[in-house]
Amino acid sequence: MIRSMTGFGSGRATSGDEAVDVEVRSVNHKFCEVKVRLPRELSALETEIARAVKERLARGGVEVSVRRSGVQGTVVPRVDTALATAYARAFGELQQALGLTGGVSLAEVLAAEGVVRLEERAPDLEAGRAAVGSALSTALDALSAMRAREGEALARDLGSRLDTILGAVARVEELAPQSIEHYRTRLAERIQDVARGFVPDPTRLAQEVALFADRMDVSEELTRLRSHVAQMRGLMQGGEPAGRKMEFLVQEMHREANTIGSKSQSTEIAATVVGLKAEIERMREQVQNVE
Repeated sequence: MIRSMTGFGSGRATSGDEAVDVEVRSVNHKFCEVKVRLPRELSALETEIARAVKERLARGGVEVSVRRSGVQGTVVPRVDTALATAYARAFGELQQALGLTGGVSLAEVLAAEGVVRLEERAPDLEAGRAAVGSALSTALDALSAMRAREGEALARDLGSRLDTILGAVARVEELAPQSIEHYRTRLAERIQDVARGFVPDPTRLAQEVALFADRMDVSEELTRLRSHVAQMRGLMQGGEPAGRKMEFLVQEMHREANTIGSKSQSTEIAATVVGLKAEIERMREQVQNVE
């Protein structure tokens, strides 16, 4: 069954001290293009994430967003021991110089500027890789399920339009012989009008009608249209990504409809072809959503 290229999925996972949330969005695109937004500390995982997405999806513009959440101990204190030692020595010397009693306390050293500072804990890249991989897999599962549901809706719509196209093909097939007979009658009447009652040669008239019928013959185009419809149905029932093949078939269907319209001199056939082309155009718009 075909799948849409539009979808959304999210996942959350934890590994060690690393916890991440992953969201995946996809829209229509001619190829599979993946854009990854990562926290700076996990930027090394960008290539791996893009590769994992392309292993699961054939087409679509995909945006992956990764956010670290609830990470334990992301900020840790760091003590500059050398600076603290220098402060303690300077404070002691100052006490002696001023003749003050008492010693230098730890609290006084710790309160000095630059002795204690907060630093962001370096992430555990392996734990982050495991968490991102698990969350991404969950998000892609949800995305694929949504794309499959959208694909079912697309298949129903496309199936209905294929039925309409086959109806138009049958109508043209029914009208084509009538168009030839109408041309025979009209040609005979015009000859009689011009020749003022002269009866045309039946053999010559038959030859002219045969030439007209050959020029106006659309049986080949109708056969190809039926073949394209059958191939479309086959692709819709298959399990492989079929969007690009379906786009090609729709293009060929439009070509056949144009040829039928250019050959026809019947107003009824022309009207039928206009409706046929409109239906094919609507199908083209829908097929652009198929993976």
